[in-house]
Amino acid sequence: MQQLLLNLENVAVPTLDTFVPGQNTEVLYLLHQIAEGQSRDRFIYIWGDSAVGKTHLLKAMSQLCPAKFLTSLSPIEEFTYDPRKTLYLIDDCDKLSSEKQIAAFSLFNQVRENRTACMITAGSDSPLALTLRDDLKSRLCWGLVYQIKGLTDEEKIAALTEQAKQRGFTLSQGVLPYLITHYQRDMHSLSMILDALDRYSLQTKRTITLPLLHDLLHKKQEPTL
Repeated sequence: MQQLLLNLENVAVPTLDTFVPGQNTEVLYLLHQIAEGQSRDRFIYIWGDSAVGKTHLLKAMSQLCPAKFLTSLSPIEEFTYDPRKTLYLIDDCDKLSSEKQIAAFSLFNQVRENRTACMITAGSDSPLALTLRDDLKSRLCWGLVYQIKGLTDEEKIAALTEQAKQRGFTLSQGVLPYLITHYQRDMHSLSMILDALDRYSLQTKRTITLPLLHDLLHKKQEPTL
C-alpha cells in the first residue's frame, strides 16, 4: 500500500470548527468569543482525560491569534512574555518541570499585568489536584475552569457519520460500531482512520464495508520492509 495512504499522521491543522463539542459547547463558544475579541475572560484552564481534545483546542486557538504555544517539552527560554503576542497557551501543565513551573508562574504574572493578553492552559486534572507548586496551581485557578468531557459512543458515531457525509461517501452498517470498539477510541485517531478508509476505498474501487475496514486495519499493522 502506498505510503501516503498509511501515513495517518498527515492530517489537517486542528480548528475550532472541526472540534466535536458533545457536552463541551460552553467552552467552545467561549473560545470562539476570545478568538473574536468579544470576551473579557483572560484566563482559562481546561482539563480532562487524554485524547478528549484539549490539545486540539489549544492548537486551534494558536491559529486564530498572535499566539505562543507552549508544552512541557518547549525550551524554558520560550516561557517569556512577548508584547507582540495576545494569547499564551500552555499544554500539559501537569508535566512541567520544576524550572518550567517557575517560568510559567512568572509568565502568568506578566500576562496579567498586560491587560490585552490572554492565557489558556490545559492539564490532566483540576488545578488543585495537580502535583505542582502551590503558587502555580493558584494561577491556574485565576479564571474559568472547564472539564473537557469525552464523547459518548453515540456522539462519536454521529460525528463520524457527518464527516463521511461532508466528504461525499457513505459507510455500510456496522463499520462505525466496529471501528470505535476495535480501534483507538479518541476522535483524532478515528477521524484519521476514516480519512484512510475514504482514500483506500477510492484506490481499490470498493465500497466502505466491514471487510474493507478489516483489510485496511490488517495492512496498517503489517511491518514496513
